Amino acid sequence: MKKNLLALTLSLGLLLTACGGPDYSAEVLSSGGRKTPVETADLSGPGAQAATDFAVKLLQNVDDGGNILLSPVSVLSALAITANGAAGDTKAQMEDVLGLPTTDLNAYLQAYAAALPEDKDARCSLANSVWFRDDAHRLTVEQAFLDACADYYGADLFRAPFDNSTLADLNAWVSDRTDGMIPTILDRIPDSAMVYLVNALSFDGQWASVYRENQIHEDTFTTEDGTEQSAQMMYSQEFTYLEDGLATGFLKYYEGGTYAFAALLPNEGVSLEDYIASLTGQGLRDTLTFARQEAVEAAIPQFTAQYDVELSGILSELGMADAFDASQADFSAMGSSPDGPLYLSRVLHKTFLALDAQGTRAGAATVVEVDTGADAPGRAVYLDRPFLYLLVDCEANLPLFIGTVQSLENET
Repeated sequence: MKKNLLALTLSLGLLLTACGGPDYSAEVLSSGGRKTPVETADLSGPGAQAATDFAVKLLQNVDDGGNILLSPVSVLSALAITANGAAGDTKAQMEDVLGLPTTDLNAYLQAYAAALPEDKDARCSLANSVWFRDDAHRLTVEQAFLDACADYYGADLFRAPFDNSTLADLNAWVSDRTDGMIPTILDRIPDSAMVYLVNALSFDGQWASVYRENQIHEDTFTTEDGTEQSAQMMYSQEFTYLEDGLATGFLKYYEGGTYAFAALLPNEGVSLEDYIASLTGQGLRDTLTFARQEAVEAAIPQFTAQYDVELSGILSELGMADAFDASQADFSAMGSSPDGPLYLSRVLHKTFLALDAQGTRAGAATVVEVDTGADAPGRAVYLDRPFLYLLVDCEANLPLFIGTVQSLENET
């Protein structure tokens, strides 16, 4: 049987929003319109808790001993959009893994996007799009699903021939909304491809207090196997101290105070792997929520991180197995094809982050494919050995990114 492919693509990347954008060959049916009024939501409440729980579970399951960088908000958004097309047990399993009913996730993510501050010196942006094949004989897309994508997620809707022009269009959309940080997300569009759903989340932040030249020194980063690596270490005094019994850390704020870089350095004798295994979503939130206003001597190495991972196996193990099983999946609320039922085949996630004396730029991309077929001073935290870090929305207590640094040498 010929396989049809319904792919959901989430691209999260560093974004400096520009006016206008690429000219598309695809037919633009809707451009970022929201029809559903934005409801007031507690941005630091159940939605943020669900995102943090999800972040910790992902991190614990992808930990492979190397540097990791994930955007839980990116993956959560992609899967929340997908869940609007799920039904029955498939939807129930997805909601269990994501931590909230789809309706609650829709409302939370809509409210969160609407509340994002427009600060040019520390900016987070969200964008979404849906691309579906222009072939009524091969694909029927449920209008209610498209309405949910547009109403709650402000998605751009494209009807496209799914040829090379569509490949160029989709990659151009991603590149435009990630300021070129994710220049391509797809290398080809199979003949069986039916739908792509794309989400872009971006962050670009300048430190509230940028580092002066005399605060940056050549130093040493020591990996867990004892290897010493050269590091451009940035020294400062920060005033928000973190501690949870197994690690100490600090917050360093970006301009405006809405966002911060959070670092947690496991105590001597505690490996980063063991520390990650000990984490819970609630525990991590408590560590951030109950941070102490104490002076801490801090040092952060300049580093760049790039990471990619295929998440379908991990998500299946976390509890949403039916979505990846052609014989069990139910995405009837998304659409239908004469070639067979729709199911998720791949969830690809790519990320990028660069941290230096001026601030942080970060981006990520996630692709989901759906197939048919079958001491103070005295306090000192120097990040000169493996550590955990987050980019945090301090007002929502929400981790936009979570990652680990095991090594400062770029991995291939």
